[in-house]
Amino acid sequence: MGKVKARTKMNKKALRTISESAVEALEKTLQGSRDSILGDIMTAEVVPKQTGELERSAFVDESQAKKGQVSVVYDTPYARRLYWHPEYNFRRDKNRNAQGMWLEEWAQGGKENIVKRVFTKIWKKLTGGIIK
Repeated sequence: MGKVKARTKMNKKALRTISESAVEALEKTLQGSRDSILGDIMTAEVVPKQTGELERSAFVDESQAKKGQVSVVYDTPYARRLYWHPEYNFRRDKNRNAQGMWLEEWAQGGKENIVKRVFTKIWKKLTGGIIK
């Protein structure tokens, strides 16, 4: 068997365009879908509800968007306890699908894919044909 030598040359301009456009695409996706994400979660009725304070405390945290990470945050003292303990017996008279780890159920219900599709479409457009 003979040796094979190969040289590769990275297109740094294209890589920079891809990286920068990913952040811009994420920001544009958020502009259009921030409220619809929270609305979809409320419509799915997966958040445990007694007074509604937990649902009302939800917001989209964009502080790490430049690094490509966005989070849905519930800002109540008891949110973490309820989220990570699905064994609790949640009331279902106000939200019929109330449960622990409610964002997992919501994301598996297909809602996550809508946001991904919008992001991908914007990203492809911003890269100018580099990504197909």
